[in-house]
Amino acid sequence: MDIMDTKQENTLEKSLRLAADEPAHRPDFFKTLLNSTIYVLGTAGTGEGQVNLEAGSNISIAHWQKPDGSAVIPFFSSLQTLQRSIDSEESYVEIPARSLFEITLGTPLFLNPKSPYGKEFFPEEVRHLLSDEVGQKPVQRTVEKDTKVLLGQPSQYPSQMVNSLTQLLAKHRNVKRAFLALMHDASSDQKPHLIIGIEADGDIELVMREAGNVAGDTAPDGEPVDLYRVHEGESGLSDYFLKQTAPFYERKSAGWLRSLFGFGNA
Repeated sequence: MDIMDTKQENTLEKSLRLAADEPAHRPDFFKTLLNSTIYVLGTAGTGEGQVNLEAGSNISIAHWQKPDGSAVIPFFSSLQTLQRSIDSEESYVEIPARSLFEITLGTPLFLNPKSPYGKEFFPEEVRHLLSDEVGQKPVQRTVEKDTKVLLGQPSQYPSQMVNSLTQLLAKHRNVKRAFLALMHDASSDQKPHLIIGIEADGDIELVMREAGNVAGDTAPDGEPVDLYRVHEGESGLSDYFLKQTAPFYERKSAGWLRSLFGFGNA
């Protein structure tokens, strides 16, 4: 396998490489992809190259066959990457990634299939992306009655998951702290599972969605992970996280900036 020359990477290729190596970068990769122009093998209208797709446009896109015999549409992050992936001269079309996803919805796609870094997209995943949802949307659970649960700390610390979540949460300035626990609700769960508590200001729907997908990608043995919003002064799980655990992530204070700007004591 060829080693990618990172000096020649464009923004999408750099984002793809970072996302492949570290799950915390995957939400940013999906955003970058949806705002990028990509290349597909095929023709549109009277020829090839950059095209403007309009309603009713006639576009022909090449399919490749995977080793298992199933069909997939290859697409590429740059013209150079496309050229390195083919053995003979072929026509290509340059279009926005979002447009490609819309016109091929229901068909599996593969970004940079013959490069050191690539990503396959399944139809359901594409639908989530087009609705501006990063990955799989977390399932919400509501506890209808008082429930006794056992809380503690895992004997085997999920270091990879915590490290990836720390990198992700640092990108969200409204997140104050994040906590980790092992929870067992005997009424609904056969065995204990991890739960992440997040304390944040304002709307945290995006934070929860991105954190849920990063946790899902990095949880030990693919085990389920719950996410919970922590509120100061609230009983139950919030009280446990705030009083009996130390946060694995805490937003850095900007207080050190005061000395740089010459502020004195009040």
